[in-house]
Amino acid sequence: MKTLGDAWAWLTDSAHWAGDDGIWHRLTQHLVLTVVCLVLSCLIALPVALVLGHLGKGGALAVNISNVGRAVPTFAVLVLLLLTPLGKWGEGPTVVALVLFAVPPLLTNAYVGMRGVDRSVVQAARGMGMTGRQMLWRVELPLALPLVLSGVRIAAVQLVATATIAALAGG
Repeated sequence: MKTLGDAWAWLTDSAHWAGDDGIWHRLTQHLVLTVVCLVLSCLIALPVALVLGHLGKGGALAVNISNVGRAVPTFAVLVLLLLTPLGKWGEGPTVVALVLFAVPPLLTNAYVGMRGVDRSVVQAARGMGMTGRQMLWRVELPLALPLVLSGVRIAAVQLVATATIAALAGG
C-alpha cells in the first residue's frame, strides 16, 4: 500500500505538473515524438508498399527484409545509435530507432492489403480503360484502405508504447 500512496502523493503534488519536468511538458514531448515518428514511417513505408502491391513484384522480399527489423530489440538499436556520432544530435537516434521500429507493420499491412484486392475488380478497371495510376488511387487503395489503416494503428500503438524507453537510454 505504501507504493500506491507514494504514487498518489507524487501525482497530487503541484510541483510535478508544471515546468520543464512537469507531466504536461513530458506528455507533449511524448506525443510530438510519436506523431513525428509515425509520419516519417508512413512517408517511408506506405509509398513503397503501395507501389510494390500494385505491381505485384518484389513485395515479398521487401516485407521479409522489413520484418527482420522486428527481431532486433528497439532498445538495443537506440543504445547503439546513441553511441554513434548520430547520438550527439539530440533526439535523432530516438527518431531513427522508432521509425525503424514502425516501418514493418506499415509495410506489411499495406502490401498485404494491396495484394488482397480482388483481381477481377482490377481487371474490370483495366477493361474500362483506367491507367495504372488511376487503378492504384481509385480502385486498389480504397479497397485496401482498411488494412492499410490497420497497419497505421498498429504502428501508432507500438510507437506510443516504445517511445517511453527513450528516456531509459538517455534519448
